[in-house]
Amino acid sequence: MSVLKSKRNFDEFLSKTLLNSYFMAMVVMEECKIRYNHVGYGTKLPKHFLLTVPKNTVDSALPDKITGARFVIVGESGTSAFEGELTPRSFCDYTDEFVYDGDFSALKTPGKYKIKVFCPCAESGTVCVNSNFFEISNEWLLKQLKANIKSFYYQRTGVELPVEFAGKWARPVAHLDDSIAFHAIMNREGLWNAHGGWYDAGDYGKYIVNGGVSVGSLLLACEMCAGLDYNFKPSFEQPVRLLDEIRFELEFFLRMQDADGGVFFKVTPGHWDGFMMPQDSDVMQKRYVMGKSTTSTLNFAGALAQAHRVFLKTGEVADKEFAARCFDASLRAYQWALANPNADWPHNTEGSGGYGDEHVADEFFWARAMLYRELRDGAENTVGLNISDLRNSLIGDMRSNPAEFGLSWRDTQNFGWIALALSCDGCKNGEDSALGDAARAELERMSAEIVKLHQADAYGLSIRKFIWGSNGDIANHALTLLVAYRWSRNPQFLETAVELINFIYGRNPVDTSFVTGSAWSSPMHPHHRISHSDGVDEPIPGLLVGGINSDRQDMHRMPHYLGDLPGFSYTDERCSFASNETAINWNAPLTAALALICEYSF
Repeated sequence: MSVLKSKRNFDEFLSKTLLNSYFMAMVVMEECKIRYNHVGYGTKLPKHFLLTVPKNTVDSALPDKITGARFVIVGESGTSAFEGELTPRSFCDYTDEFVYDGDFSALKTPGKYKIKVFCPCAESGTVCVNSNFFEISNEWLLKQLKANIKSFYYQRTGVELPVEFAGKWARPVAHLDDSIAFHAIMNREGLWNAHGGWYDAGDYGKYIVNGGVSVGSLLLACEMCAGLDYNFKPSFEQPVRLLDEIRFELEFFLRMQDADGGVFFKVTPGHWDGFMMPQDSDVMQKRYVMGKSTTSTLNFAGALAQAHRVFLKTGEVADKEFAARCFDASLRAYQWALANPNADWPHNTEGSGGYGDEHVADEFFWARAMLYRELRDGAENTVGLNISDLRNSLIGDMRSNPAEFGLSWRDTQNFGWIALALSCDGCKNGEDSALGDAARAELERMSAEIVKLHQADAYGLSIRKFIWGSNGDIANHALTLLVAYRWSRNPQFLETAVELINFIYGRNPVDTSFVTGSAWSSPMHPHHRISHSDGVDEPIPGLLVGGINSDRQDMHRMPHYLGDLPGFSYTDERCSFASNETAINWNAPLTAALALICEYSF
């Protein structure tokens, strides 16, 4: 999707004759919208809002007068804290709006504020557009980080969520999955223990492929953020440390490994569940273990090798023992994948998502990079894997798997690049240094491209099409930038990442803070079975919904999208699985990005 019309289009608009009528100016300004982060801005971070003017309101005139219009940032007492001028950004063709930028980055005093934009043609002091209050603080970032971490707790399966930690969203044990059959397509007798793990999204399936990329993103946050669980004490706000939440999912992963080292693909109900609670689903239908594929096995291998590094560094005996378990399982999984490089994913979607992926080169890269750096640093090689062969394979992986703008469950090669880039500081020989330097250069190259796309877009986006889970893509682009910022210290990388996060929390065409419970504008009706069957008015907090999706695959459900243009392809309705579903692989990069922003800016 082309997101910008030509600069000439915008310049022609600015050169039109001004409306001299005060009344007409007020009509135009009533159609203007302030787009801003509805939750807040960090004290030391960039602070921008947008003013948007619909094209159809100004066909015959005005807004070069908007250029240079005054805005004021007002505190709770009503006094002015900052004044500035709007500057033109560009025309946005996915919303048919002219977009202007308001920069108040110089305001660093913590507090609650609102934005007021004054009509340039009105009498002095007449306010035309107001925002709601938002915070300038670091506390909101920490609060949202903890809410995102806790969202995974609410997705736990097979355990009770007590009132002490879950509050009004408490629920009894359901979906133990500790003695379930293999699906008929496997032609395998017996029962299997697949207890634990997280529900994947708005449904009750559990998947290794999507779980792997989610765990990998969260482990990345733990690896890069030294103080993430510093002085942790259980509380309602955060019942467990992030590492323990990750371990809950990884224990499920370990149960999904077969005796031969291969890893089952998913746990699925026989048919799609209705909007009912897990305990009701448990009564109504059976659940099954399904598939054993190369992709699920390599996802497992990459995530478990990364877990070895992260759990080992805590220094706690229990974590060291778990780390050793994870690494041995990772090695056995990798060996199985080498022997079974074309094991297909289960083509069954009767009660759960497909997650089909015919390309395994990126998963091999991820697994090899994670295993290589652990073996290089002295991890026990229980299967006699040749480290020189791994290094040589990685060279080929780097040639055939260029970095992407961000991670996804289908394209995971960035985990390989990131593993090599982050291990660069520990390199002890020239070959390892060369791998690490090449990885850093590749991620910086990709980050620079993200910055260019951000700068060229009216809303500051780096995506060029709104697809299913666009918010997940945006969060993943931010994560790439924040990883590259670690060693480059390029301020554009950090600033662009913050702007992308601002889009998620409200600075977008649909005036929505896309994380449940985060702001006045947050979704109240996500496509999430638990939230729509638990009898609680508010949805489970901390869940990131998919967001704007111009493909609108749910039109047969009759959703009421906010407009016909691509940028308005969102609706806060349960039926809109295409724009309003939640998923752990969208929450995970947002959680990691928030953690890194806190790490860099506090």
